[in-house]
Amino acid sequence: MSVPAPLDDQLCFAVYGALQALTRRYRPLLAELGLTYPQYLVLLVLWRGDGLSVKALGERLDLDSGTLTPLLKRLEAAGLVARRRAAEDERVVRVDLTDRGRALAEPAAAIGGRVFGACGFDLPALIDLRDELKALKAGLDRTTA
Repeated sequence: MSVPAPLDDQLCFAVYGALQALTRRYRPLLAELGLTYPQYLVLLVLWRGDGLSVKALGERLDLDSGTLTPLLKRLEAAGLVARRRAAEDERVVRVDLTDRGRALAEPAAAIGGRVFGACGFDLPALIDLRDELKALKAGLDRTTA
């Protein structure tokens, strides 16, 4: 009888554990800003250019509208974003940062450095790891499409 490799030999478990540890490291830093990790990801995209459609934002974050819409509602209730219907097509909802949302960019800028400083890797190793994880995701996306 054949059995799967042990848990500690599984790539999925290593990635899962790393993600859990990374999220635990981000959580208290983001709490200082009143953000959850998913909200932070949305804001990371918007700080580089707001006014995106919900569809474009979902594609960038790899989130469906059923997941993204409640996130945006919470960000809007917190006064960090505003949603508006596009003048050229009422079916399109655009997301803009508010002044309060823009103001969070500066204190948030140091968070990534604080987290990755705690990883114990030098910058080139972290960049290599990031690039390998992107390649892993792309490969898996290609084979499941």
